[in-house]
Amino acid sequence: MIYITRKEHFNAAHKLFNPSWSEEQNNAVFGKCANKNWHGHNYELFVTVKGKINPETGFVVNLKDLSTLIRKEVCEVLDHKNLNLDVENMPIMPSTENVAIFIWNILAPKIQAMSATLHCIKLYETDSNYVEYFGE
Repeated sequence: MIYITRKEHFNAAHKLFNPSWSEEQNNAVFGKCANKNWHGHNYELFVTVKGKINPETGFVVNLKDLSTLIRKEVCEVLDHKNLNLDVENMPIMPSTENVAIFIWNILAPKIQAMSATLHCIKLYETDSNYVEYFGE
């Protein structure tokens, strides 16, 4: 088994806010992320796939094809969007954790069709904060 990773990026805005809570409670839990005027991130997305090397190509997957898939199915859907308002089927709370799961659910079946397996989504929200999701 070998693993290969493709990096892509997108920019998006969101707000972390629980509508059943008071503004004070939202601010206490989410801080600046509960800003009523939203806030944005320059997300860095790492998609790691695993599989066996095709002896004819030397690839697990063609990285050009993987890049095209990620850009079409994820980046075009999320880039320069408000994750709370503009993205169909996005969880109500678009935390980095939930965005990573959202991306996994889009890519996993499509990567399987490429004769590989999605191993990990690593999503950087900031230089200091990122989440890894392994589909568990």
